[in-house]
Amino acid sequence: MVASLPVKRAVPPYWEEACKHLAKKDRVMRRLIPQFGDACLESRGDAFVTLARSIVGQQISVKAAQSVWDRFAALPKKITPAYVLKLKVDDMRAAGLSARKVEYLVDLALHFSNGTVHTRQWADMDDDAIIAELVSIRGIGRWTAEMFLIFYLMRPNVLPLDDVGLINGISHNYFSGESVSRSDAREVAAAWAPYCSVATWYIWRSLDPQPVAY
Repeated sequence: MVASLPVKRAVPPYWEEACKHLAKKDRVMRRLIPQFGDACLESRGDAFVTLARSIVGQQISVKAAQSVWDRFAALPKKITPAYVLKLKVDDMRAAGLSARKVEYLVDLALHFSNGTVHTRQWADMDDDAIIAELVSIRGIGRWTAEMFLIFYLMRPNVLPLDDVGLINGISHNYFSGESVSRSDAREVAAAWAPYCSVATWYIWRSLDPQPVAY
């Protein structure tokens, strides 16, 4: 039987205020926001599961990632650091995980189980401090940490400049498809602050009408 994610959904309390701000400050946002009705960013799952899924999904297609995740999630009684640390490497490999991803998942579980990541303090920590903590875990880079800030912690002002979708969306919506540099993207995003996460979400939606979720 495949272990299922806990059903936990939350929406950001700042979303309505952010939309008003963005529509006032940015012509593209003024056009995009009404196209998607009441849809908004949602947070699901828990911190460990969210990061574990991001590791499993690295460098493979969404469909393949889901297949591997389903097999991996069926191994422990529950997807927690303690249970993951009890798994046999051979069983994890048989689920479709590479040797490197097995190492990453074990390292993630160790960081959570020994308190190296300060999950209870995250609410009082700024974005950069949380990113620094997360990238110390093997297999988690800045992009993954920023996606975690947006989709799990729902931080309002994250600008993931390493995200291809964001750069492509800015090119499409602001530069008629011409190539865009990181500094170009920063200039556009200056009008978005302090709600860069919300604007980024709408830029993603402009490329793909299906809500982005991690």
